[in-house]
Amino acid sequence: MALRDWLLILFVGSIWGCSFLFNAVLIRELGPIWVAAGRVSMAAVVSWIFFFGMKKTLPRDPMLYIKLGLLGIFSYAIPFTLFPLGQAHIPSGLTAIINALTPIMTVIVSHFWPGGEKARFNKGLGVLAGFVGAALLASPALSAGNGNGQLWAIGVCLLATILYAITLNVARNFRAIDPTTIATIALTGAAVASLPMAFVVEGVPHVTRVETWAAWLALAVVSTALTFQIMYRMLPRVGATNFASNTFVSPVVAIILGVTLLGETILPVHIIGMLVVFLGLLLIDGRILRIGRPAAA
Repeated sequence: MALRDWLLILFVGSIWGCSFLFNAVLIRELGPIWVAAGRVSMAAVVSWIFFFGMKKTLPRDPMLYIKLGLLGIFSYAIPFTLFPLGQAHIPSGLTAIINALTPIMTVIVSHFWPGGEKARFNKGLGVLAGFVGAALLASPALSAGNGNGQLWAIGVCLLATILYAITLNVARNFRAIDPTTIATIALTGAAVASLPMAFVVEGVPHVTRVETWAAWLALAVVSTALTFQIMYRMLPRVGATNFASNTFVSPVVAIILGVTLLGETILPVHIIGMLVVFLGLLLIDGRILRIGRPAAA
């Protein structure tokens, strides 16, 4: 990939690392469905402003609205609910480490996806390392007998990474469509689905803290509306697996913010698990296996 693409991935990873801090602030006053509903709804409004500001043209195909709306539900509404749901039981840094398994899940899904990127030897090793890392992340909860719900929370977050992997591959089918259009309609579909669900399940939200509004707005505008405009422009160019490598950055940022600002505790085994996951990501990338080969030749 070009240097510009790597810098954009670094930027997106850093911003998404901050999103776990925002989630941790939001779940103090809001339920997980409202966290997601507010996030996608405000992001949809910002995206429509961006859409009309750039004088984009609305698609004429009615089926496209349905397809992109469903993409938004499974790519945004559901995962954005699952992560704060998990964060009610585990630290934000650990949640971000689990999110780093997204490229591992993407490799698996892409291998079996029609027209997807086939997994080779290095990617197979990366997947194996990823599962070892996941086992290490879950080991404290297993040893504690799941008394505090951590194991369940880890499973919920893992489900979100699987949904991300599926929708990253689905999104490639829309490469001929304007990226702004994809993000705007998909976020609108997520908002239409999640807002009624939030009212029915969690009732009317009561926000009393300024930091809650600030976190909600930052999560929607910066971590969603802005980054997804970037994502849909990059996916056709760099591929789902390469783009998912932004999760190298997110856990590091989330852990630093969680420990310094939220007073969270990350166990040594979690750090080891993250390093093993990172090893898996390096194996998927392939370059770590090529170190030293030119010299040997």
